[in-house]
Amino acid sequence: MTSSQERFQNLLKIGKLKAEPPAQGEFNGLVTAAENRLRDAENTTLSPDSRFSLAYDAVHSLALAALRWHGFRSEHRNTVFQVLGDTLSLSTAKWRFLENCHQKRNNVLYDGDIIEDEPLISELILVTKEMHAAVKALGPIAS
Repeated sequence: MTSSQERFQNLLKIGKLKAEPPAQGEFNGLVTAAENRLRDAENTTLSPDSRFSLAYDAVHSLALAALRWHGFRSEHRNTVFQVLGDTLSLSTAKWRFLENCHQKRNNVLYDGDIIEDEPLISELILVTKEMHAAVKALGPIAS
């Protein structure tokens, strides 16, 4: 079985991750941005399409915060979801769900699709809340 550190090292070798010391200010900013977007995503007076985009941005900020807490960065948006099993112990089913949301987000941005799937948005908000709790549980970045 491959450890988290081995997976991180493999992703470093192929250029999917970059090692970079974590910064508490950046981590805090990502978490705060996620909290703001999550709160807005829960506003049912907004269009489903907007709520999806806000929830996606919130969950991505949290995934990036977790990766940064571990001392890595990625220029590949989906990589931050693929390592969630290692950064937050998120189940495979949940990070694959987030990869699916990433694809839907790309379809919205690049193909003009519109998201009006309330069950999808509700599930995305629930996963985002779960991740928010897990990110907060990481605690402050070690000095």
